[in-house]
Amino acid sequence: MTMDNLKTPKIALGTWAWGDSGETGDGYFGSLLTRAGLEEIADKAHAAGFTMWDTAVVYGMGRSETVLGEVLKRYARSDYQLSTKFTPQAAGTGENPVADMLEQSLARLDTDYIDLYWIHNPADVMRWTPHLIPLLKSGKVKHVGVSNHNLGEIERADQILGEAGFRVEAVQNHYSLLYRSSEDAGILNYCRNQGIPFFAYMVLEQGALSGRYSPENPLPEGTNRAQVYNGMLPQLKALTDKLASIGQKQNAAAPDVATAWAIAKGTTPIIGVTRPGYVDGLVRATSLVLSSDDIAALEALAESANVNTRGWWEKEMQV
Repeated sequence: MTMDNLKTPKIALGTWAWGDSGETGDGYFGSLLTRAGLEEIADKAHAAGFTMWDTAVVYGMGRSETVLGEVLKRYARSDYQLSTKFTPQAAGTGENPVADMLEQSLARLDTDYIDLYWIHNPADVMRWTPHLIPLLKSGKVKHVGVSNHNLGEIERADQILGEAGFRVEAVQNHYSLLYRSSEDAGILNYCRNQGIPFFAYMVLEQGALSGRYSPENPLPEGTNRAQVYNGMLPQLKALTDKLASIGQKQNAAAPDVATAWAIAKGTTPIIGVTRPGYVDGLVRATSLVLSSDDIAALEALAESANVNTRGWWEKEMQV
């Protein structure tokens, strides 16, 4: 069976916050996003060559997929790639919950295929992975990946798919200067050796590494991310200052440098885009050059910040 290799972008576009309703407490970020604003973001992103969009059923329980589907109607389907996910924890009770959830995603996104379909969180690798095979055979899913899986689970999923002539074609985990568990657990090395693209999410730690926030100017109250990160901001100051100073030399900002670090580590960052200006930062990030000294300095400061940003939905990657 011949498979087209997945076209991996330098940066993928995240739409987690697109599931927010804008009401305080209804969503993770408290973002107030308008259809016109999102269309402006999409136009700017596509003009800059960023055309892979990452979403999931559980981002706003369908809202992110629905809004994204509406915004992308303005382009030919061949002009962009869609990445969405089956989340076992949200599975229905029908005979085939994976196919059912995929159908719902296809309807919301208004498309007849998904470029990259993920099993979002591991629940039971032996149970869920085989359900991807008929979806690949049908053409409704072009490529498959696993997200938040540890190394043993990635290898098991790959074995199950391999028996049917397919393979795990992408891995997506939380990976940032502050959270390098996938590197420590050997997952980055495994992906490199197997030629599997590694997609890094939460590279900016929901804005905590953007340099925009400080103890004097914390993340917006009433959001989940404020609860997680505001207490850490004093420990992060030396790191965000260093990100900013490295960026200044190349006319870039702190978040561009954090993104460039993830690219330099051989990963594809998934960066959330909620404002058109963020796209300019992605353009800068792809052209930044970080020296090995820069990388070592950033990693040392990140380590001395000594914070744990593992999400409540994540389990430890070290087995």
